[in-house]
Amino acid sequence: MSVLRAHRLGLVEYEDGLALQERFVQARRAGSEPDALLLLQHPPVLTLGRGGKRANVLATPEALARLGVEVFETARGGDVTYHGPGQIVGYPILQLPPGRQDVVRYVRDVEEALIRALDRFGLRAGRIPKWTGVWLGGPESGDARKIGAIGVHLSRWLTSHGFALNVRANLSHFELIVPCGIRGAGVTSMERELGGRAPPDEAVERALAESFASVFGHRLEWAPEPARTVAVAVVRESPRRQVLLLKRRPERGGFWQVVTGRVEPGESPEQAAAREVQEETGQALPVRALGYEHAFALGDHLPPALTRETAFAARWPGGEVRLSDAEHDEHRWVDADEAQASLPFRGLREAARRALAEG
Repeated sequence: MSVLRAHRLGLVEYEDGLALQERFVQARRAGSEPDALLLLQHPPVLTLGRGGKRANVLATPEALARLGVEVFETARGGDVTYHGPGQIVGYPILQLPPGRQDVVRYVRDVEEALIRALDRFGLRAGRIPKWTGVWLGGPESGDARKIGAIGVHLSRWLTSHGFALNVRANLSHFELIVPCGIRGAGVTSMERELGGRAPPDEAVERALAESFASVFGHRLEWAPEPARTVAVAVVRESPRRQVLLLKRRPERGGFWQVVTGRVEPGESPEQAAAREVQEETGQALPVRALGYEHAFALGDHLPPALTRETAFAARWPGGEVRLSDAEHDEHRWVDADEAQASLPFRGLREAARRALAEG
């Protein structure tokens, strides 16, 4: 029996999720990874599939910006959908065998896996033939409401993209769009259907992984936890509020970043953050958590090297920055706009944004 390796990743920035899928697709095609199921959540984002119509985005760009909702065009099928916290997104990376190489069957199998998972929590979901996805109620009774959206991509029978299951999602955000281009039907969540008591994310992820393994005839295997890293945005107040950027040496990538590093065995993320600040700037500074943790693929490794990074901030008291010559060859202090323009990765930009926005 073939293996389905399930990865529990927590928050993943949408653009990092696209890169993550591509790494797993490459690894699966090369045979260095088995079939995989990536389970994660995204910050608020609207995605347009290949058949997506901008007219189905009801909110103005200004309104989306105020709410912190981004818009991405993707290679998946379908129209416009919403992702956000409280919604479990699943990206199955499966090499479909000859007996399953049928697009319609694959979509129905993904629906079946969600239906079985929901059944474990007492929710009797089903299909509506004219609309893709997983539903409660129906159009005949006028109470059709979608709980699981599906949008997939297949290349040489290797799958990517996948599904989004509303656990405790902010349902008001669905008012920004015509979900999946379907008018005349509602959207719901496990929380709403269960009277305001959604099950823990871990229980839902386990049910999804076990249902996928059952539907596709796999043996389920849970991947180990990702490695742990930290990002520390060091901020100074004078002459104006700025964040410290360090330039990595050319052999280490040559890009600008905030203070970063790995969490060593026996360390907490907070201890690692304080150690990295002292090693990379020459000053021992207290650090404070920014309430932001996300997962991503580190570098271009195959199979993918996954890490979960926790963001911190530190206040610079003044004095000289003493660089660690082994890692960095230049530093500069920049304002918020320049930080966003200079930092190459979304997680680093978010850490700098949050640190600079603190009062």
